[in-house]
Amino acid sequence: MTVLAFVLLAAAQPDLAIEHARIHTGDGHKIDDGTLVVRGETILAVGASAEVRVPDGARRVDGRGLWVTPGLVDAEALTGTVEVTQEDSTDDSGLDGRYDAIRAAFSVLDGLNPRSVLIPVTRIEGVTTSVLVPHGGLVSGRQAVVRLAGDSAEAMVVRSPAAIYATASGPGRAAAFGARGGVMLRLRELFDDVRQYARRRQDFERNQMRKVGASRLDLEALIPVVEGKLPFVVEAHRASDLQAVLRFAREQKIRLVISGGEEGWMVGKELAAARVPVIVSALPDLPREFEALGARLDNAALLARAGVQIAISPREHDGPFSRTLRLEAGNAVAHGLPWEEALAAVTRTPAEIFDVGALLGTLAQGRSADLVVWSGDPFEPLTRPRQVFIRGREIPLRSRQSELRDRYRDLRVARPRP
Repeated sequence: MTVLAFVLLAAAQPDLAIEHARIHTGDGHKIDDGTLVVRGETILAVGASAEVRVPDGARRVDGRGLWVTPGLVDAEALTGTVEVTQEDSTDDSGLDGRYDAIRAAFSVLDGLNPRSVLIPVTRIEGVTTSVLVPHGGLVSGRQAVVRLAGDSAEAMVVRSPAAIYATASGPGRAAAFGARGGVMLRLRELFDDVRQYARRRQDFERNQMRKVGASRLDLEALIPVVEGKLPFVVEAHRASDLQAVLRFAREQKIRLVISGGEEGWMVGKELAAARVPVIVSALPDLPREFEALGARLDNAALLARAGVQIAISPREHDGPFSRTLRLEAGNAVAHGLPWEEALAAVTRTPAEIFDVGALLGTLAQGRSADLVVWSGDPFEPLTRPRQVFIRGREIPLRSRQSELRDRYRDLRVARPRP
């Protein structure tokens, strides 16, 4: 197909109008009888049905009784980088223990498999965007924001690098010889090395600079962090660990994001005063380790009440559970988080944390047409997506699981004859 033919084919695609639906825009606004118009990859208009003009020739979808929201954004996911958590050969989310603890230059995007069977499984639950997270070591590597549609990493990526991920939890302490103070010691030394390297690159190349504790590529990867241009995401859970990481961020003058924060409710006012967002799971109710003895189901609600900007994620350390994102948000609502804040926590807020909020996370004119049409409240378990759109293209609601279900639904057809 020639370029001209492709352009003409794209131009021939009709506009889409979802009419008379209940629309939640992701920024706190609700339109009970709303219409949303998509042209190409972007939202052309959204508002009350009486005020939005539907273009001639548009494909019309009757949205009566349906809900429309932005596509869900998982702020910490493994989708496309891990297939089976028990099989190491399918895990491309991080370097193993043979590499140094500082792995800032490692890009999780390089291991993304666009044909992963878990991508359709995740999309079918309304998740359209993932923030891929690396694992391992003290500083694990570079995160990436990707849409869950496309046949290559280049076609899927929205922003890379989106952040540098580190952990003050178990793997981080192990890399710092088991001590919490060792974690802070190594991070302070590392950031001092990065600043010195940024000032003295030529001396570094001539081997005329003191020895540093990371490779050249790792130091280069961290320069945007020390300059405040890229977030530094740190996994931490214990209240005292959160306070230590806050002190470190103040000293270094960096953009900090907390991942986990299971005891965050204890220091909510400090997190809010520092304007540090927290990526939380809404399910931990019992401590899985000593550093999370204060885990409780209303952590998200208490953090939000304290003024902390929160994003909700299943935080897929134990398996590919990104598909449960909407249920995590529903659990947070059940334990005190206002509904609109829960929606923001899985749409607008993660997009803003990772600097893609001008494109994703809300339904507004000019934003990317990444949206979901639901049969009802998306946080109710029995609700199902009716339609999923990524960049204005409707995504088939099929996965390997649904195909297996359909194949064996009628055993008389599925069973081969002798």
